[in-house]
Amino acid sequence: MLWDQIKKIEPIDYSEPVYDFVVPGVENFAAGIGGIITHNSASFAGQQETYLNIKGEHDLLSACKKCFASLFTNRAISYREDKGFDHFQVSLSIGVQKMVRADKGASGVTFTIDTESGFRDVVLVNSIYGLGENIVQGKVTPDEYYVFKTTLKQGFKPIISKRPGDKKIKMVYSRVPGKGPTKNIPVPKGLRKRYAITDDEVLKLAKWGMAIEEHYKKPMDIEWAKDGITGELYVVQARPETVQALRDVNVLEEYRLIQKGKILIQGKSVGNKIGAGKVNVIKDTRGIHSFQKSEVLVTEMTNPDWEPIMKIAAGIVTNSGGRTCHAAIVSRELGIPCIVGTEDGTKVLKTGQEVTVDCSGGEQGFVYQGKVKYKVNKTNLKTLKQPKTKIMMNIGNPEEAMRESFIPNDGVGLAREEFIISSYIGVHPLALVNFDKIKDKSVRQQIEEKTREYKKKTDYYIYELAEGIAQIAAAFYPKDVIVRLSDFKTNEYATLLGGKYFEPEESNPMIGWRGASRYYDEKFKPAFELECYALKRVREVMGLINVKIMVPFCRTVEEGKKVLKIMEKCGLKRGKDGLEVYVMCEIPSNVILAQEFFKIFDGFSIGSNDLTQLVLGVDRDSEIVAHVYDERNKAVKDLVRQVIKAARENGKKIGICGQAPSDFPDFAQFLVECGIDSISLISDTVVKTTVKVLEKERALRM
Repeated sequence: MLWDQIKKIEPIDYSEPVYDFVVPGVENFAAGIGGIITHNSASFAGQQETYLNIKGEHDLLSACKKCFASLFTNRAISYREDKGFDHFQVSLSIGVQKMVRADKGASGVTFTIDTESGFRDVVLVNSIYGLGENIVQGKVTPDEYYVFKTTLKQGFKPIISKRPGDKKIKMVYSRVPGKGPTKNIPVPKGLRKRYAITDDEVLKLAKWGMAIEEHYKKPMDIEWAKDGITGELYVVQARPETVQALRDVNVLEEYRLIQKGKILIQGKSVGNKIGAGKVNVIKDTRGIHSFQKSEVLVTEMTNPDWEPIMKIAAGIVTNSGGRTCHAAIVSRELGIPCIVGTEDGTKVLKTGQEVTVDCSGGEQGFVYQGKVKYKVNKTNLKTLKQPKTKIMMNIGNPEEAMRESFIPNDGVGLAREEFIISSYIGVHPLALVNFDKIKDKSVRQQIEEKTREYKKKTDYYIYELAEGIAQIAAAFYPKDVIVRLSDFKTNEYATLLGGKYFEPEESNPMIGWRGASRYYDEKFKPAFELECYALKRVREVMGLINVKIMVPFCRTVEEGKKVLKIMEKCGLKRGKDGLEVYVMCEIPSNVILAQEFFKIFDGFSIGSNDLTQLVLGVDRDSEIVAHVYDERNKAVKDLVRQVIKAARENGKKIGICGQAPSDFPDFAQFLVECGIDSISLISDTVVKTTVKVLEKERALRM
């Protein structure tokens, strides 16, 4: 009723004070008008109206009045009720700004914090073509960049991740009378997957974001625009980030699926929670009355009018939008799992269907069929002490690195490249090196599509691999991050795009052409060189010198020397800029000839999985003899004890990154007894294993 009364003010003449306040000095330029309210505990995202391309005295005054009136829309009233604000104590001011010609350029949002994990050492930049309303409203999936603050300050160019959005439309000025001041038009297909701004512009926006954050002394949410006529960048709004900045970092809350279900659809995850309930597909706000508490809201995209039902949802799924759209911002604030940018969620999911919305696995969120079981672990980090034995982590998925960096740790003992190569790249490196030799039209077309943004096909491999590694290295900086070189077997490499043309068939790939033996082989050497260039880029272009390198499955000392020689030719000289090179200890020869291996490497990391396989003569992929496979077998433990002793006698570092200490806490205690330097664990076993290590250290009076 209050809103209806306010709308009736429309025909009334403006009072002289309002007219005098608004009009002088703005007659001669187009104006963007937005209600900007800032409070440390609430975002007020989209609560007040914004008007673009307003021209002329009458339209300007009309837009101002609508801004004032928007204090009492249903959505604004509901929001203030939830947050406990007195409706008549909230003030509103209107900013009248000259329009940046982003309609001919680009616009976007910058956060000086990772919006999902709360990691504070990155800047997130989103960009689209045209005016910025589409990014806020979630009508366009934007380009996404992450920039690492620490080495940016040092003069490096650390864009540690970049992903193009599917920018199908853009908002421009409308010149049609009676049709409103703006309109959306299609983006030409050739431009949709291209980045809206350059890398240099991304770095400039990141630097500006850091300066604004420094000024306000808190993480910030910043809107910017690029003038398509002058090419200049402008900051048009800045306000405090209101969700992650206020999170209690002393309490670690982890959501984990206990079982897996059938994946129905996926998109970009918002937050790290899991929710389940019945689907309610609602096309527009006229249908929100049908929504019931604890249902899963599925729609094209939300705007502030949806907020009364968003707060009672078990989960939210949208067709469009990125991490900075309305649905993402509000879901984050409400603590509700949300998946945006699914493209066809409203078609795939059906009203009444039971589903689970999973945002616990990093960047990608998944909707599973049915109610899938999950658990929530909460740990008070204030009460958890760090042992003298270093507790490191095994990380495979770069998307989870920032979130997992909050778990108490001493760095990364094993960063796997395999996930990056299979999930980020998806192409066999030799198919890029020898692209002209690929005759299959379908394979060629898929490779062309993946590499369209790169001048050379091989650059795609180098840059994508570098970004994946950099995300992990940045998340744990300045702690050591030990990156294991690729260790795919032939059957695994063959599954990559174009892989079947370059991989032989082996009867037992587990002990075949893998690890170090590939790197110096002339058939694979060009692919290994790409890997080296990626690591060089991480250290020298991005400044992440906390990256160390580890050589897997190195059967002989001679193999090790050959690999080190190739690495040096590619710019990765052991010792340069503090570069340490380790070797996996996973073959009996590594233990027997430990003294010789220590002469050329900086240390060992015990790979208990393969070491157990080769000590006991058990194929670890075979179900028939699986009952024999046991890392706690005396023969295995004797070799582990022997190599730890050799490392200590030679003053070399030694750790373990195999599965054994993650699976068996008593094995971790055995390692402490032996005097191991570090134990690297999967994330969900870090806390419980740390407790066991502390118990053993107290017993040994370490």
